Amino acid sequence: MKGSPCRLHGDRETRRRALRRLAVQQHALHARSRGRDWHWHWRARHRWHQRWHRHHAQFKHSLGARLIAIFLVLALLSSLILVGALTARFDPLWAAPALLLVTALAYGGIRHMVRPLRELAAGAEAFGRGDLQHRVPIRHRDEIGDLAHRFNQMAADIQAMLDGKRALLLAISHELRSPLTRARLHAELVGEGASRDALLHELGQMRDLISALLESERLGDGHRALQREDCDLAALLREQALPGVMLDLESGLPPLPLDRLRMQLLLRNLLHNALRHNDAARGPVVLGVCRDGAGQRLWVRDHGPGVPAEALVSLGQPFFRPDAARSRNDGGVGLGLCLCRLVAEAHGSRLELRNVEPGFEAALTLA
Repeated sequence: MKGSPCRLHGDRETRRRALRRLAVQQHALHARSRGRDWHWHWRARHRWHQRWHRHHAQFKHSLGARLIAIFLVLALLSSLILVGALTARFDPLWAAPALLLVTALAYGGIRHMVRPLRELAAGAEAFGRGDLQHRVPIRHRDEIGDLAHRFNQMAADIQAMLDGKRALLLAISHELRSPLTRARLHAELVGEGASRDALLHELGQMRDLISALLESERLGDGHRALQREDCDLAALLREQALPGVMLDLESGLPPLPLDRLRMQLLLRNLLHNALRHNDAARGPVVLGVCRDGAGQRLWVRDHGPGVPAEALVSLGQPFFRPDAARSRNDGGVGLGLCLCRLVAEAHGSRLELRNVEPGFEAALTLA
């Protein structure tokens, strides 16, 4: 059955509208797809530019890149010089000096670039000496510069750790003094006898150990811990002379700016150590001072058995005692020579420990 013309016209109009909506939807989808594609390509290109700039910056600040650039320039200039000499564009006699000049310039550039390596070596040597205040200069933002930064950060971290350890040790030592003093007062009230004497001896050793620890931590600040005044070193040696000690003093020595109390501590420890190990049958302990250039050399020598050669490098370290001197009854705790070393270093000197024939000698030069 055929429909009326109006109904057929309405159906065609409906189909045209549906087709038009479908075309509009397809166009919109295509436009969105193109927009997404353009946005994706823009982001990919942007990422590529970022990556290129990042790699360019890394290449620019890279030691290897600069070395490659120098080698390329050297190869290019050398090739141009050789080609010019072979094609007779200029006098071949100038080729050899030109090559030498280019090579010298390349060598100078390379030495300039690797100079921070020498500064790193100097920094490592300073850190090995215990100079944690030393800082390696950062010349370039390359691999060596990053290594120098890590060196400096390591030194700062170690210094902070040592400062914390020093503060803790000082606090503990101060806190131990009060109960130790009370224990000694109570021990004085005990009846006389071997037990009382042994107890007082042990408490005295603990007191000396705490005092030595406190002094070693104070001397850790170097010359800042000193209170200098003009001091006649020869007169100071005469005051510290003990029985069994022979003096060897040069006359006419000028006074030196020294910390008198710390020098007395140094002399007392060196003399007690020498007297403890001296063999009186071979000779007395010798305490002397003489002129040494612009300064004065002080030494203490005994005539004992000396120290094993393998133990010499460890002498002066905290709590170290060579086997020949290791004794609970007459030996110390291993802080005497450590304090002497710290006092010498605080005065800008170095404690020299060596075996002599016969005996052992400790010496330092003061200026």
